[in-house]
Amino acid sequence: MRGIMIQGTASDVGKSMICTAFCRIFSDQGMKVAPFKSQNMSNNSYVTVKGEEIGRAQGVQAEAARTLATVDMNPILLKPESGMKSQVVLFGKKLVTMDGMDYRTRFYEKGLEVIDQALANLAKDFSHVVIEGAGSPAEVNLNDRELVNMAVAKRADVPVILVADIERGGVFASIVGTLALMPEPERVKGLIINKFHGDAQLFKDGVQFLESYTGIPVLGVIPYMASHEIEQEDSLGVQAVQRIARVENPIELVICRHPYISNFTDVEPFLNEPDVTIRWAETVEDIGQPDILLLPGTKSTIADLRYWRKQGLGIKLQELKGNTWIVGLCGGFQMLAETLADPEGHDGIAIERERGFGLVPNMHVQFEKQKVVQRKNGLAAFSDAKVSVTGYEIHHGNVKQTDYPLISSGSSAEGYFHEQVLGTHLHGFFRNRECRTAFLAPIRKRKNLPVPLPEAVADPFDRWAQHVKSHLDWQKVEEIMEASL
Repeated sequence: MRGIMIQGTASDVGKSMICTAFCRIFSDQGMKVAPFKSQNMSNNSYVTVKGEEIGRAQGVQAEAARTLATVDMNPILLKPESGMKSQVVLFGKKLVTMDGMDYRTRFYEKGLEVIDQALANLAKDFSHVVIEGAGSPAEVNLNDRELVNMAVAKRADVPVILVADIERGGVFASIVGTLALMPEPERVKGLIINKFHGDAQLFKDGVQFLESYTGIPVLGVIPYMASHEIEQEDSLGVQAVQRIARVENPIELVICRHPYISNFTDVEPFLNEPDVTIRWAETVEDIGQPDILLLPGTKSTIADLRYWRKQGLGIKLQELKGNTWIVGLCGGFQMLAETLADPEGHDGIAIERERGFGLVPNMHVQFEKQKVVQRKNGLAAFSDAKVSVTGYEIHHGNVKQTDYPLISSGSSAEGYFHEQVLGTHLHGFFRNRECRTAFLAPIRKRKNLPVPLPEAVADPFDRWAQHVKSHLDWQKVEEIMEASL
């Protein structure tokens, strides 16, 4: 395979998004392209059609590349848990839970084998690969046993493009410092300045300095795009999922920011609703009296449940009930149960019985060794509408049938919808536009807000790819990828 690797000067500089754009652009050019990230650390999972887990970013990138996501695109997924440990998911299945030092000392050789195997598997079906690095390649304390940056570029024999985020400031020092500290800086063949605000002409001198000082061409300066409608993965991206609606008397959505939050991208679709104000709450005092209080997913349900109970969230929920819509997604839904039991510690804390917030009567959660990982289609029943819904489930906690189920799928049912309480394990639930519309309809009616007319929305992958390509020397990118190192 021919390929190219995107590395960054730090986390959240836009590596995933640049890779997503490259996947769509190469696909548009008729290439059979696959995304790849050897090792991903994230609690935002993506479920393949075979019911396997990979990092959310690689699943999104596969969609951009117009291909089905497979475990070879992200063979190693680390899912942080409580207690400084991470769940190691290998080729889509949980292997073991380890702490950082054990993983570094015991898994390294196995990791190299896994990377080689995954790349070889992809080479059977794809002509090109877009590889994403992680964090920074200049972590000198980790580079002797790293599995995700220059070690991968070398094994895949691909050139590297280094991305820097100018929005943070310090872009010159971050680029020059990274090149000075990273192994094999000669493999870096191009630079991209990302998230630029203002007139790019004002950065001409900056481009000239970087090219003169480093000897590496600046391939482009990418302007910041406020709303690209493509899911983010990094926990730093939580900061971007907030917005003040510029309408009179907007719907206020408050999201509980758990210490072990996961799959926060489930709430991103509300950014597409012009009459919804979104903000995060880290304490009960932050919540106020919103129209909607949403408890998102969590990697450690019981740990986060205890965090919120200690602050008095149980009392706050009873105060809000009946006036505020209370929504629980996956782990957030499980917190609304009467009881939770995890005697073997599959959720992270071994406990025979934990009291939930009790908003869903007769709901009892049992954490089991076998994780539920599946895609799901069904019919969601709201007060005044029934709409088709698609998404995926990924959780250890199992729930027996609840009263007032939200979703019916064949002979089975899932979730809860009654008296302004909604809960579901289905990730991507609100990504279904019809579900958002049906859910928000009674709130809009109560607040005398008009129902927005459906808009013809351009494919976000196309829009983002065109945005990136129009600000890059794309011919130079292709030359870098096709040249021999």
